[in-house]
Amino acid sequence: MPTNILMPALSPTMTEGTLSRWLKKEGDEIRSGDVIAEIETDKATMEVEAVDEGVLGKILVSDGTQGVQVNAPIGVLVQPGESAPAAPASATPPAPPPAPAASTAPATAPPVAATAPPSAPAPQAPPVPAPSKGNGHDAHDGRVFASPLARRMAKQGGIDLAALTGSGPNGRIVKADIEKALRGQAKPAPAP
Repeated sequence: MPTNILMPALSPTMTEGTLSRWLKKEGDEIRSGDVIAEIETDKATMEVEAVDEGVLGKILVSDGTQGVQVNAPIGVLVQPGESAPAAPASATPPAPPPAPAASTAPATAPPVAATAPPSAPAPQAPPVPAPSKGNGHDAHDGRVFASPLARRMAKQGGIDLAALTGSGPNGRIVKADIEKALRGQAKPAPAP
């Protein structure tokens, strides 16, 4: 029976993310624990591990797709020899019922065509100070702040994290910084 691979919530506040890239192709055998894709949020890039075993039958969300909702199907896992369905069993999660409109009409009144309520200004979050353009170093203990993916990529590419300037939140070194360094375009950190 086909199993949907769902967009994971990488944090309690995450509502959507970007499917950066698939690390498996349609038809590849997948074992529980295999890294199958990279998901990017506004804060980090994380690898997605398979929780079930089978064959990647169909990729529903292509590489680089932004705004993928949490728990939306991104792929279909099938058993060996089984074919992927034309559409996933539940391609989209059921939509929540519309919020009841405030009305003074009695409940037995005939239905009236729905109209959009007048738009109220969206609540605005307080301004957030711009992140410091640090070099990923904590002033307290000299630790280099880098995402786990960035650390692994730097290790594989032989890049010294201390020599990079982080572009992530609070100067954190992220995947893009490592990719830039691998292309030879990274700015070295200023000397202390």
